[in-house]
Amino acid sequence: MNADTAARAASSAPTVSPVSPMLVRLADERATGALLRDHGTLYLSEGRVVHAESPVAPGIDTLLTTGGRLPRDGWQRAVDEAGARGAVGRFLVDSGRIGGGELEICHLGALYDAAFFALAPGSGPTRFRYGVAHWIGPVRPVPAAAVERETRRRRELLDQVWPYPAVDTSPVVPRAPAPGQSVTHRQRALLELADGVRTPAAIAWALGRPAFHTLLEVRRLAAAGLVGTPPDPPRDARPVLPGWIAEVSDPDIGLLRRLRDALEASL
Repeated sequence: MNADTAARAASSAPTVSPVSPMLVRLADERATGALLRDHGTLYLSEGRVVHAESPVAPGIDTLLTTGGRLPRDGWQRAVDEAGARGAVGRFLVDSGRIGGGELEICHLGALYDAAFFALAPGSGPTRFRYGVAHWIGPVRPVPAAAVERETRRRRELLDQVWPYPAVDTSPVVPRAPAPGQSVTHRQRALLELADGVRTPAAIAWALGRPAFHTLLEVRRLAAAGLVGTPPDPPRDARPVLPGWIAEVSDPDIGLLRRLRDALEASL
């Protein structure tokens, strides 16, 4: 391929819109601080992502402690001893509570998990606070381009498995398997918590698993017909009023107050 052909091919290649234009710009600026969105926060150091948090995704503390890898009091001591100087990760390794490689793997899992939800479409305005650092301290920085690429890959994977995002945020209920249909051990643990009240994120927190992986498993179960969402209540449903209301023909102030109280109690 000559230079002209290569140039034409490059110019005709589809352009991919960035997941977060501000994240790309901050990476180019080698900025340090916190990128805040409604669904989470990304922490940058010299343009690279060093940590991420989201209320949807269990943090590294939950991932380490829920499964019993690290006692809760061991985590709390690390925060108390090293949080003020931004060195919790270093403290965990130096004190022998966890190996450096294991910390990196768990940290990367938590980072990509939270970043996926923080960078969700329509998650509100984006703000950046320069100079803000996270108390966990440096573990393993990740290029912003890698976070963008992985976030996009995860979105595509979810749509390939089950292209109906309503199941992502709704409580899920188990459905009876078809004859001969089986589930894995991990899926069985998830189904035991699918009680019609917990959402996929709540199940992830209860299990101490990354929220995205739980969400992906829920979509797989939905595609297999093994979970569903509770039906919405009828929109035209009206509260049933006590019988004494219909029997009174001349309402006074006291009646109106009782009527108000009855309506509020029925809603």
